[in-house]
Amino acid sequence: MHTAISAKLINIAAAALTGAALLFASNAAHANQIVARVSLSQQIMEVTVDGRPTFTWKVSTGDRAHITPTGSFKPTRMHEMWYSKKYDNAPMPHSVFFSGGYAVHATYAINRLGRPASHGCVRLHPDAAADFYQLVEAFGPTNTSIVIVK
Repeated sequence: MHTAISAKLINIAAAALTGAALLFASNAAHANQIVARVSLSQQIMEVTVDGRPTFTWKVSTGDRAHITPTGSFKPTRMHEMWYSKKYDNAPMPHSVFFSGGYAVHATYAINRLGRPASHGCVRLHPDAAADFYQLVEAFGPTNTSIVIVK
């Protein structure tokens, strides 16, 4: 992983943890929270940490034959490396599952990011997926929301 990204994640986590009391006093609804908002129409994921825009990444969501569910979800499980049981053991690095078999995960088909191409999962660039995985790990699944909108 890039050192600059790792340093940014460490700084984000440290600021969130050390500034929790201040954030709680001023904005309790956002303290120690990650919100990943996925726009199906724009094919982007915007991540806010404690209410502050932090990352915007291109994604690939479900293609015409495979929907990506919409709604608000909490991560249900995480795997640093997962292999799809449904799609020929396809690799799913840095998987953050949010609804049944649907996950946010890395893809090696980075040339397809920015347009629908998946079987319903939310695909990210491998660096972005690693960063998102680390954020969810640091803040915890209960403090993470994955919101998918049309």
